[in-house]
Amino acid sequence: MTVKRIGRPGAIALMVATGLLVSACGGAKVGESTSTSDKTGAEGKKACGSVNIAINPWVGYEANAAVIAYVAEKELGCKVTKKDLKEEVAWQGFATGQVDAVVENWSHEDLKKKYIEDQKVAVSAGPTGNKGVIGWYVPPWMAEKYPDITDWNSLNKYADLFKTSESGGKGQLLDGDPSFVTNDAALVKNLNLNYKVVYAGSEAALITAFRQAEKQKTPMLGYFYEPQWFMSEVKLVKVNLPKYTEGCDADAAKVACDYPLYELDKIVSKKFADSGSPAYTLIKNFTWTNDDQNLVAKYISEDKMTAEDAAEKWAKENPDKVKAWLSAT
Repeated sequence: MTVKRIGRPGAIALMVATGLLVSACGGAKVGESTSTSDKTGAEGKKACGSVNIAINPWVGYEANAAVIAYVAEKELGCKVTKKDLKEEVAWQGFATGQVDAVVENWSHEDLKKKYIEDQKVAVSAGPTGNKGVIGWYVPPWMAEKYPDITDWNSLNKYADLFKTSESGGKGQLLDGDPSFVTNDAALVKNLNLNYKVVYAGSEAALITAFRQAEKQKTPMLGYFYEPQWFMSEVKLVKVNLPKYTEGCDADAAKVACDYPLYELDKIVSKKFADSGSPAYTLIKNFTWTNDDQNLVAKYISEDKMTAEDAAEKWAKENPDKVKAWLSAT
């Protein structure tokens, strides 16, 4: 995350330039599967063939991918391969055919310029329908006890409450997966806040920390985002950073403003978009709401359903939405 999500904080330091050597779901590896088939079915319709969907490391993304994959397989006869890839790594696969689709993109204007505008190996497949929010949050009990803590101007006053063994005598700002791109370190520096960014290591670890903070009434300030199913369990309270204005995040090193609101979208390889595959039309037509995504994500994370079972349950309960996605395939 100029800010880009960006997934969520810290830039990826090592990028594999000659091949994406990352294990995929089901034991496959990026580069092993073929690109979308160009065969034609018996009725003259384009056969689906194989589709490679990147899986970025947060459950909301997994929910999007699960439902798309379920519909593609059950309704269109596609062979879907899901590949566990960090955000920026996934985009590298557009040029090689190793990745056909990224199904929840959080801005990434730098990657769009590189792969869509400059290299012309990727195209936008339109919005997912989800509205994205990134920011700093505290558990509800803190907002109730310290009402002014939701104003960033008050954060230094409360820094001592957030000290941990990892924060070096400063207040701790807990972020998630180190591969998530954020502006948090720059914000702490540029807003002169007495805090240190510490990484929980994953989305699941971040959720666990917030859950415990609310249950045990312990202080916590952390990076979080919506859509996210956990918000239906613990309604975290957002801290108001300096208001976002167009261009205030243009220089990542000088960012001193809040994150923008994001209209999440889908990115696909140009080769896949031009293939005539009904799977491309499905992905292009796919839209749903934050509530839809949160429900499927809850099935996976909280109810411990497999992604496939969660997708099947949602699809069978929402046939009209599925039908609309398939209308032009």
